[in-house]
Amino acid sequence: MSLRAKTNELKRRMNEAFQGGGEQALEKQKASGKMTARERILALLDPNSFQEYDLFVKHAGQDFDMDKKYLPGDGVITGTGSINAWPVCIFAQDFTVAGGSLGYMHAKKITKIMDHAMKMKVPLIGINDSGGARIQEGVNSLAGYGEIFYRNTQASGVIPQISVILGPCAGGAVYSPALTDFVFVVDKISKMFITGPEVIKTVLGEEISMEDLGGAKVHAEITGNAHFFAESEEECFEQIKRLVSFIPWNNDKKAEIFPKKAPKSRHYKIESIFPTNPMTPYDVRDVIKALVDDSDFFEIHQHWAANIVVGFARIDGQTIGFVANQPMVLAGVLDVDSSDKAARFIRYCDAFNIPLVTLVDLPGYLPGIDQEHAGVIRHGAKMLYAYSEATVPKLTVILRKAYGGGYIAMCSHHLRADFVFAWPTAEIAVMGPEGAANIIFRTEIKASDNPDETRKRLIEEYRQKFANPYVAAAYGYVDAVIEPSETRNFLVHSLALAQNKTEIAPKKKHGVPPF
Repeated sequence: MSLRAKTNELKRRMNEAFQGGGEQALEKQKASGKMTARERILALLDPNSFQEYDLFVKHAGQDFDMDKKYLPGDGVITGTGSINAWPVCIFAQDFTVAGGSLGYMHAKKITKIMDHAMKMKVPLIGINDSGGARIQEGVNSLAGYGEIFYRNTQASGVIPQISVILGPCAGGAVYSPALTDFVFVVDKISKMFITGPEVIKTVLGEEISMEDLGGAKVHAEITGNAHFFAESEEECFEQIKRLVSFIPWNNDKKAEIFPKKAPKSRHYKIESIFPTNPMTPYDVRDVIKALVDDSDFFEIHQHWAANIVVGFARIDGQTIGFVANQPMVLAGVLDVDSSDKAARFIRYCDAFNIPLVTLVDLPGYLPGIDQEHAGVIRHGAKMLYAYSEATVPKLTVILRKAYGGGYIAMCSHHLRADFVFAWPTAEIAVMGPEGAANIIFRTEIKASDNPDETRKRLIEEYRQKFANPYVAAAYGYVDAVIEPSETRNFLVHSLALAQNKTEIAPKKKHGVPPF
């Protein structure tokens, strides 16, 4: 056979594989509002950058007439490409081929590209759209999941791992995204659950739709399993592209430095954002935008545990991870979910050499029976652990309230913050003036002829004496009390100073966080 004939045969085989599950299956995929697996990859990656591998892999099934079936690529597309010229490894499950079910060779293709990502130390992106384990292949399917989970764990903290849920992701399949760094979901398309509605109805007699059980909004707002929510696949891909611009390729590098830009001071002025009344809430995201380059803040977990805000921005062109209490939601208190949210983000930043800036304004931890029984002690300890363990530059700015355990947990000097600054409005104390006065002066207030007036007077006395930044500054727990308008300058200087920070940690295999 001539070279031309062999080339034509190659093209014929490639075109056959490119058809996925066939025209009818492809049309059904598009009719449901979903792109095909190949379209998704090409939409996400830079034009003409995708190189596909293992196109001609065949499935390993022999039972239940599987030996007679042709499954193009065994239901998953794998390869490499780039996003904004940065290299990535990628796989996308093809729901048009056997429902994207995971069999032995399907898993082998995924683990192969995972190994490639680790070897080359580049980010890994997985697009999940699968009906789950391929029952016809039995335990080999389960083994495939186990091999994927093991690699997710080994890659954790070494390369960024991004999961995109663009269809069903059920049963054991959900644990791979749960082990990765960032999970993206799309409204009305993404579905994640351990057991589906039918199983729940059979076992518990409860009826619920797939959307209400494990839809995109459920995981973005209630469970916290999803970090990013989008209205469409196209919006989701833009979110991924933006995320990749903020993070480094691997844990040996730092995020790329961008040209320095001043904040958009016309729209974000601290003087107009920050209220004079200490009881008035404000949006801490506006404070962040007043401090960072081009006022560009990329929030993570925006819809979950909104009483704390985490995300990426740049200061002087350098990527920074922000952790900030949100006074607009529950007065910015820490609770079970917000502690988990912050702790995970802190550990990600520390693993990938991203400095941390913490903005503090909270009355403490959320009190209540529900929180205590939900394990707020254990969950709150995760944040203490994450900050204490982190060795990246850690800068803290106390804006207003910093009471009790919340003061310590929000990266105080006692957890080895490198620099702690406070605004003149900061109130650092064991508890708020109202609560403290009621305890300290209980007898005096009770014996007074006018308890209300006495209480007000003693609260104000306590506030003047203790609810300010100067007592903490006197002990060196605050490095400088600064004007709010000078905050960015202090952060720029401190980050430059901390560029070559080194810490010597105790020798150990690893710690034991309060998981």
